[in-house]
Amino acid sequence: MTTFTIESTYRIPIYRQRSYQAQTLADACRLAIEDDDWEGQKEDYESAGETYVTGAWPGDVTPYSVPALSIPSHFGEALQRKAEHFEVLLGLLKVFALPPDGGVADEPFWRQRAHAAIAKAEAILAGARDPDDEGGAS
Repeated sequence: MTTFTIESTYRIPIYRQRSYQAQTLADACRLAIEDDDWEGQKEDYESAGETYVTGAWPGDVTPYSVPALSIPSHFGEALQRKAEHFEVLLGLLKVFALPPDGGVADEPFWRQRAHAAIAKAEAILAGARDPDDEGGAS
């Protein structure tokens, strides 16, 4: 058996409840976001996020002491997977909507990538691993 050193993470929401005087709700929200005083913060362990992999190294080593391994994206945080996949979907939309020569989009080019992007998006939403063949989408 091969040994790997894996770093996994989960997020704990930290919150504060504070009153702000402002003309509008949007102004009060802006004040809350810009407020960097977190004295009296509270941790919300009941709403801790999922566990996801943030690093992997070959062997029983000290993390970051050797080059990290590439981690399959389906072991990453779901929110980050969605954000990264959004870029892929936007790129596909651009290919489909705006062909480079102003003519009709090259169907074989975009169709294969569109199907792969859809499959990955469905896997992300289902909390499942990525499809084995992503067709160039990541």
